[in-house]
Amino acid sequence: MGLDIRVQDRAFDPHGECAAFVRGRADAGALASFVGYCRDETAGRAVTGLTIQQYEGFTQAEIARLAAEIAARFGVGDLLVIHRVGAIAPGEAIVLVAALSVHRAAAFDAVRVLMDYLKTDAPLWKKEAGPDGARWIEPRGEDHQRRAAAETSA
Repeated sequence: MGLDIRVQDRAFDPHGECAAFVRGRADAGALASFVGYCRDETAGRAVTGLTIQQYEGFTQAEIARLAAEIAARFGVGDLLVIHRVGAIAPGEAIVLVAALSVHRAAAFDAVRVLMDYLKTDAPLWKKEAGPDGARWIEPRGEDHQRRAAAETSA
């Protein structure tokens, strides 16, 4: 299967996507995944929706480049990334990152590190809407710390 990287404006079922990703893969001993959802509250502020913008074409290519580097780094042959763009309602999935590997450690590490990179380095712009208006969201200090720590992990 290799890399399956999708940047899309339509909702997806993360559990169905994971089931399809692993179907027929008796060679894989592990599937690790992460799903990020749109919350209805952030730091005590009500959230009515999220809008994510991309640089069309470039965003998907950059995520694919990052995924390929991480797959090679951890010896993971198969990675799935689905990232939503456009308007997203609270409770909807924003991102799915899944890895198939022979052993669990490589799958866990690849998913964790790829999410750290997506949070800080992917060319995506996020705006949260709430009753008091909209605001752009930037990666937090702890996101950058995790990303920096990912540089030194296995």
